[in-house]
Amino acid sequence: MIDPHVHLRDWEQSEKESLAHGLMVAKACKIAALFDMPNTNPPLTTRDAIVRRLNDAAALDSGVSYHIWAGLTAKPEQIREAVAIVDEFYPSVVGLKFFAGHSTGNMGLVDEGLQRSVYHHLAEANYEGVVALHCEKESLLEPHLYDPADFATHSKARPPASEVASITDQVRLADEAGFGGHLHICHLSTIEGLQVVEQARVAGVRISCGVTAHHLLLSEADASNRSLWAKMNPPLRSESQRRALFEAAVDGRIDWLETDHAPHTIADKEGGASGIPGFSGLLLAIRALIDSKVGPKQLERMLGGAVIELFGLEGIAVTIPSYEELSTLSDWAARQYPYDSFALLR
Repeated sequence: MIDPHVHLRDWEQSEKESLAHGLMVAKACKIAALFDMPNTNPPLTTRDAIVRRLNDAAALDSGVSYHIWAGLTAKPEQIREAVAIVDEFYPSVVGLKFFAGHSTGNMGLVDEGLQRSVYHHLAEANYEGVVALHCEKESLLEPHLYDPADFATHSKARPPASEVASITDQVRLADEAGFGGHLHICHLSTIEGLQVVEQARVAGVRISCGVTAHHLLLSEADASNRSLWAKMNPPLRSESQRRALFEAAVDGRIDWLETDHAPHTIADKEGGASGIPGFSGLLLAIRALIDSKVGPKQLERMLGGAVIELFGLEGIAVTIPSYEELSTLSDWAARQYPYDSFALLR
């Protein structure tokens, strides 16, 4: 399988997880390749940092094909360098990551003028590859509604409308700038956001979307159980949103599953950090999709086939664990972390 959205930490965040540990768990969970996000510490926004990260992963000889999303900043010279990095290292560097809203790492470019400028510089550099997008519109966030004692209120502070508006903005701004690449909307949490993606696709936009296991299997009601530490960006949504996204996945409307694997320490989670381990949940999501009669061909596409097609990857096998393996593997993966937000589903 291929997981195109992980946060493997290490370096200045080695207390959260090491590269070696993350790759070890991924391999045991039958993940053959993964794409690491750039909001590391230090961030993967320069050639030196990216080369160091690739070398560190290669030295582990993990058996997992390791790839990176290069991060984008607002600086024109950095944008040009990032495009050159993709050209030089592809497919080890698969594309560019653009945070259209702040999340862990504070790499967000939240001003519309800055966002427009990024697309302008990408178009000017003739970049036609993939840009992965974290979409939450900062001006629609309502942080005063967040109660640290109740993680369910995180969805009120970062409401569904912020995701939908941000996706709409990115499609419009990319078009206005003449951007000729492919937009990938990460970790959809709303059915309305999916509808924006589908409308854009009908209009001829090169666009795809992914959904996480936690948005398919958990709702904001689960976030109320503080022992699950189920706080992430974008947040868990209402049960009706969760059900609608799950049904969309069953119907083949989602391009692929992505874990957004993002471990923290328990102290970090108690302090309100956003992000959860995701490999265990991926296996539970596969089991739920099989229970809903999703067939092997659709599963293969959602778990790597669509990624291989978009990125032109070769030599990576998409092997789906058997139903009998899924529970055993997910339980094992959960034991590798001191917390597991999917505990209620076991």
